[in-house]
Amino acid sequence: MPRHFHEELDALKQTLLAMGGLVEDQIRRVMRALIERDGDLAQEVIDRDRQVNSYDVEIDEKCVELLALNQPAAGDLRFITTAMKIVTDLERIGDQAVNIAQRAIELNREPQLKPYVDLPRMAEKAQRMVKESLDAFVSRDTELARRVCGEDADVDALKEQIFRELLTFMMEDPKTIPRAIRLILVSRFLERTADHATNIAEMVIYMVESKMVRHMLA
Repeated sequence: MPRHFHEELDALKQTLLAMGGLVEDQIRRVMRALIERDGDLAQEVIDRDRQVNSYDVEIDEKCVELLALNQPAAGDLRFITTAMKIVTDLERIGDQAVNIAQRAIELNREPQLKPYVDLPRMAEKAQRMVKESLDAFVSRDTELARRVCGEDADVDALKEQIFRELLTFMMEDPKTIPRAIRLILVSRFLERTADHATNIAEMVIYMVESKMVRHMLA
């Protein structure tokens, strides 16, 4: 392949990492907005989603162009098709941040139901999974990718814990139900974020080892 092709692949990787950094930051900011009851920051997260979507379109178009003009084979082909799948998961992580921001704005209209303990822990784990899955992609590190897949169970366990705790609130006082439901939704959005990070990690394993592990890693 000509040198300019590999330069374009490298540029594609950099743009993908910039998008990854943005969605990571979106999760970080939206959790701060939730915990600090900062409606303006939550709205900022919603507004910044346009940038996430713009990256999505840009990367997708670049991948199609690289495929059409160069007809890459083997490793390069897997790299580009993996990038196309990763960008979809990153865009969806961006959507989860927007979903959390919308719930945060709604929750601000009423007194806080309880101190947030497990939600920030869950967010931290999900955010780390996103970062590590992208690190694995850049360094082609399948060991790290497999570790990310293993971390998904911790996030699921926290979601169950949050659900049980909030269920107790709702049973003891029906007036807490709307707030509790919104917090349950936040935990579900964080769980989906972790699922998307897992998808990215699985695609990294496919890219490096040419082996599909989707739905096989437990």
